[in-house]
Amino acid sequence: MIVKNEEATLSKSLSSVKNVVDEMVVLDTGSTDRTPEIAKKFGAQVHHFEWCNDFSAARNEALKYVTGDWILVLDADETLTQKIVPQLQQAIRREEYLLINLLRHEMGAEQSPYSLVSRLFRNHPQIRFSRPYHALVDDSVSEILTQEPHWQVGYLEGVGIVHTGYQKSAIAQQDKFPKAQTAMEEFLASHPHDPYVCSKLGALYVESGKLIEGIKLLALGVAHCEEEYETLYELYYHLGIAYTRLQNYKNAIAHYDAATKLPIYPILKLGAYNNLGNLLKASGDFNGAKTAYEATIKIDPSFAIGYYNLGMTLKEIGLFKDAILAYRKAIELNPKSAETYQNLGVLLLKLGYVQDSLMTFKKAIALHEQQNPKEAKRLRQSLSEMGLLR
Repeated sequence: MIVKNEEATLSKSLSSVKNVVDEMVVLDTGSTDRTPEIAKKFGAQVHHFEWCNDFSAARNEALKYVTGDWILVLDADETLTQKIVPQLQQAIRREEYLLINLLRHEMGAEQSPYSLVSRLFRNHPQIRFSRPYHALVDDSVSEILTQEPHWQVGYLEGVGIVHTGYQKSAIAQQDKFPKAQTAMEEFLASHPHDPYVCSKLGALYVESGKLIEGIKLLALGVAHCEEEYETLYELYYHLGIAYTRLQNYKNAIAHYDAATKLPIYPILKLGAYNNLGNLLKASGDFNGAKTAYEATIKIDPSFAIGYYNLGMTLKEIGLFKDAILAYRKAIELNPKSAETYQNLGVLLLKLGYVQDSLMTFKKAIALHEQQNPKEAKRLRQSLSEMGLLR
């Protein structure tokens, strides 16, 4: 782990691995808070490194202090899930694996809630991190696999890492966008056709409103991406976002559709299916939207927004009872969604279940009062005008 001023999250992160790992190596890059002290309380070796605006240089420095046979890399805003531990322990006993990819849940990510990260690998002398911002071992692992073809890359089923750092408040607080842009633009200057940096920097441009620059870079990445399917997915996915923001829905649909057809871990495609469904629904293709939303909940049965969107679509095509079931499943998974209660209430009222509808509307109002008081007032007034509330 490399850290800087992580006292708010470090304890939770280290607690998640304290009974799993044999040693903790923490490389501090200039903390001015209690980060080093907290790490030492968990028994970690704390080493110091002068920050040079290069994440790979720091991570490679940390590797120098590792003595174990296998290395797990975490950031301070990440935790290892306990349910993955038995599977992880079993996997590292297998002789053929050089690297094991872990599924990471991006908490608070508005678009794509899962990613695949190369964070568990053998302490092989030739494995090194590269790229200054999104530090990866993948380049060195690819070289080793070419020279030593007996090795394999493995995958673990289920979420292995939970990441909170993609929440908007965390990104804004740490001023991550400008730092990322500067580091990636420097790398792009010397690697002008690198699909991975085209994906990451292009997505950053899109997020910051530089849509045309982002599209050009993402398209360049697609043109130079061969069988790196996870990267190709990201390129298509962010092109879908960019064209949606330009209101070019035809191109957006085409790129999301291309993303869903790639041979990658299905759960990674959740965002593309959901966004594709949203665009198809908005264009009036309700059957196409229904198919896309059904794909999301088949991939991830705990995907509440997928059930909500499916309910909205089923309502549009007149499948009211199926829509009610979808809304109720969404509420079961996310009982704090005022919008789901409100839409369920509308449908129950439409079918004549007045008392059930009223109870549901009251729940929606209570949640709206916590989240959006203006909407609570509007809904209460509408129900009063209909004679349902006094």
